[in-house]
Amino acid sequence: MASTSTSGGKRHPVLKVLRNKWQLYLLLLPALVYIIIFSYGPMYGIQIAFKDYRTGLGIWASEWVGLQHFIRFVTYPNFWKIIRNTLSISLYGLATFPCAVIFALLLNEIESIGYKKTVQMLSYMPHFFSIVVVCGIITLFLDRGTGVVNKVLELMGLQRVAFLSDPRLFSSIYVWSGVWQNLGWNSIIYLAALSGVSPELIEAARIDGANRFHVIWYINLPTILPTVVTMLILSCGGLLSVGFEKVYLLQNALNLDASEVISTYTYQIGLVSGQFSYSAAIGLFNTLVNVTLLAIVNTVSKRLSGTGIW
Repeated sequence: MASTSTSGGKRHPVLKVLRNKWQLYLLLLPALVYIIIFSYGPMYGIQIAFKDYRTGLGIWASEWVGLQHFIRFVTYPNFWKIIRNTLSISLYGLATFPCAVIFALLLNEIESIGYKKTVQMLSYMPHFFSIVVVCGIITLFLDRGTGVVNKVLELMGLQRVAFLSDPRLFSSIYVWSGVWQNLGWNSIIYLAALSGVSPELIEAARIDGANRFHVIWYINLPTILPTVVTMLILSCGGLLSVGFEKVYLLQNALNLDASEVISTYTYQIGLVSGQFSYSAAIGLFNTLVNVTLLAIVNTVSKRLSGTGIW
């Protein structure tokens, strides 16, 4: 009986796990189906980046052109300007990455529960504003004629500034308005990591004479460092993925030299001009560069700190 159950009744480990945990996998099924349909399914259309796609012919019947669209993009006269604008905004935004970490560390030091919750609520609120609303607020506040900022500058005896018409100011407006909108929301993951710091460890440090700065520097910061590194790696993986909506809404003919990025150029080529194969090639080029940067940054992080996303 025993030998029969061990030899004949032996099941594959995967089937055994599925049978024992089938309720959990059933709950996971809708999300899995969603990802397959809306994330992996559209990958079928990537092949149009290598074809001269015609809607009347369909994907399979369209002529294969290989790397022609990629070469066209790389040799485009404004290619380096688009890459420069995209990288300048992305790297500028990456430089503000520590803001959320610093905010979480400072927020963690607030002892009054009521005051802490108020600050959290006020800092989280802008994240839920629509991009359209945020860009509307930026436009109203920075308007040269009626904007609040320019009125304050005038009261201080300074000249009015056409903020949204100056290409030199576009990156700063884009990045710092994003910091204002997402600072509180981005700090949530670090606050969650800080909740795992042992109170006994902090108490022991204070008994040994450590002040608040010492606690933050030697206890809190090392605790959340793996989380910080992971989030930084993920941020580096999206260096060329500057959001379309906000750039497009703040873009105008006067700041175009600084606001023309890959996403807006893809929109103009793909949806406005109807060059679907060319726009697909640009999008695939963008993705490949981002994946390469992600792999490089992850490898460097693993060697230097031992922390990575894989």
